Amino acid sequence: MQSLIGTGVALVTPFKKDFSVDVEALERIVNFQVENGIDYLVVLGTTGESATLTKDEKELVIKTVIKANAGRLPLVLGVGGNNTAEVVEELKTRDLSDFVAVLSVSPYYNKPTQEGIYQHFKAVAEASPVPVILYNVPGRTSSNMIPATVIRLANDFKNVVAIKEAAGDIVQAMRLIQNKPEGFLVISGDDIITLPMVLAGGSGVISVIAEGFPRQFSDMVRLGLDRKVDEAYEIHYQLSDAIDMIFEQGNPAGIKEVFKTLGLSGNTVRLPLVSATEDLASRLDAFTKKVAGQAKVNA
Repeated sequence: MQSLIGTGVALVTPFKKDFSVDVEALERIVNFQVENGIDYLVVLGTTGESATLTKDEKELVIKTVIKANAGRLPLVLGVGGNNTAEVVEELKTRDLSDFVAVLSVSPYYNKPTQEGIYQHFKAVAEASPVPVILYNVPGRTSSNMIPATVIRLANDFKNVVAIKEAAGDIVQAMRLIQNKPEGFLVISGDDIITLPMVLAGGSGVISVIAEGFPRQFSDMVRLGLDRKVDEAYEIHYQLSDAIDMIFEQGNPAGIKEVFKTLGLSGNTVRLPLVSATEDLASRLDAFTKKVAGQAKVNA
């Protein structure tokens, strides 16, 4: 799965002020990623507000991204949930021919045991016609998929090829990297510890901040993969304040403010999420203009 090494981005779903999907803005965002060094795109992840999209809207987002991408970058589709049978049915019936893999979140709300998590992903792996990226995000699911469970799945199912590890725990990430089978990818799901994970042996990131600053963040990951540590950390520290800010009031409210400044989309989010406060929006606007200005000077 060489196509999953480097920087992937979890695409937002831009909305118009009437809360309908903004197709033109989504096309601009896809092109912005392609033209600025991103390695692959993730469709309908948490950042895409998939929880508040209707079935028809999800289809619209998928078709829009496929068309705008035009085969230029590998695509990953978010297919997950806490109803195992429903996830399995979607994997069996959806056309996944345009996607190199699916990203499947560990079941949320139910709070399954480690054996329950294993059995859920066993069913997912057996049903999926494409490779599976596990997604561990305890802050959203209320349960942590421990390294032993991940390694067990990776060893038992050849199509379980990677994990997006978003526990925010560098020690846990290092244990995964240390004990994973050959070829299995440990991908950061936390922007702020992406570089330390890469330098420890991780394969890259599925990022939020990178879609706002794709050139800079993807350059940082490539430098990390090439073991150019000082150069990589220089970029890390340039962006670290922005990483804190975009998550300060929830995701994707922060990154949508960046897109508003860049002229790519509006900042509308759907309830129960709300837009960033005026104070945060102002700080993100100033930071984004500063980075954009530096990019023009260096171009």
